[in-house]
Amino acid sequence: GVRVAESGGGSVQTGGSLTLTCATSESITSDYCMAWYRQAPGQEREGVGLFDVDGSTFYVDTVKGRSTISKDSAKNTLYLQMNSLNLEDTAMYYCAARRGRCTEYGIWVEYDFDYWGQGTQVTVTS
Repeated sequence: GVRVAESGGGSVQTGGSLTLTCATSESITSDYCMAWYRQAPGQEREGVGLFDVDGSTFYVDTVKGRSTISKDSAKNTLYLQMNSLNLEDTAMYYCAARRGRCTEYGIWVEYDFDYWGQGTQVTVTS
């Protein structure tokens, strides 16, 4: 079956860095868009960034310039590296996959995702 599983969360001090990993089953191929979302307590879930089917990446403004999403197709793994972490980055981080594109003309379109992981907690402390 399809598997999406995040790992790599933990506690980190402000200004630190963290790399999250999303392991997927082999059935999720290159024609899937992969995205990272996060949800802080009492907040709505929000997109963080994505790796689209053509290899392009997209980041929301709050993480742009300090985050990198990469994909290792041989390992069926997606990564989210975040630097200069701040308290507002504290959240449960989720990986999601959908068959097809996520962006159109450089805009992240709010399509539904087919598969979600259980999440990994990131806590930033001062």
